[in-house]
Amino acid sequence: MDLNFLAYPVEHLPFVFLALLLGFTVHEFSHAILADKFGDPTPRSMGRVTLNPRVHLDVLGTIFFLIIGIGWAKPVLVNRSRFASPRLMGILVSVAGPVSNLVLALISVIIYFALIRFGVLTGASVGVRDALSLFFNYLVSLNVLLFILNLIPFPPLDGYRILEDLLPRRVMLKVKPYEQWLFYAILLMFFIPPLRNVTLGPIFALQDPIMNGMQALAAGLLGMR
Repeated sequence: MDLNFLAYPVEHLPFVFLALLLGFTVHEFSHAILADKFGDPTPRSMGRVTLNPRVHLDVLGTIFFLIIGIGWAKPVLVNRSRFASPRLMGILVSVAGPVSNLVLALISVIIYFALIRFGVLTGASVGVRDALSLFFNYLVSLNVLLFILNLIPFPPLDGYRILEDLLPRRVMLKVKPYEQWLFYAILLMFFIPPLRNVTLGPIFALQDPIMNGMQALAAGLLGMR
């Protein structure tokens, strides 16, 4: 069966799925736990303050990720009016998701380099070493991608929520009527390759230098230079 329409090689899909499962879960949990700590009971009342992946995974969003390379999890609903400092705490809650993906990626790089540095994989078969290498590669690259993607200031991404809390209310009131058009605009950027290449392409290109920086940091920490 020809499965060339998928964003990833079919034999890599189990690794991609596991990496997404971890990335989406950590991302949404981070939003939920911080909102809960700041005094908003909404995420906890909806069962989102948990690391159970089933609560956070969106089936359609995951399928989209496997097909086109971009998808989503179930968003955590937050009532900013319950915060003591709605704008500041709102920004922190929004930032928590992308930053958690960056931290997860860095931890993953360090773990993989540690496995190599201390010879844990020395006695493993070639198949096991290749499988672990592939899994950690996706775990790092997809979490860096989620970090970058979610900071783009278009609805419904976290970057837009951060912008909402940063900009003066009068400015956001002028932007609000165009939210649906901004949403359609980013969809066009995703689905039209020439447009994607000149808009999102340069943003996603940040993935490589970020990953290279993480590898250099991990190598330095473990004395592998």
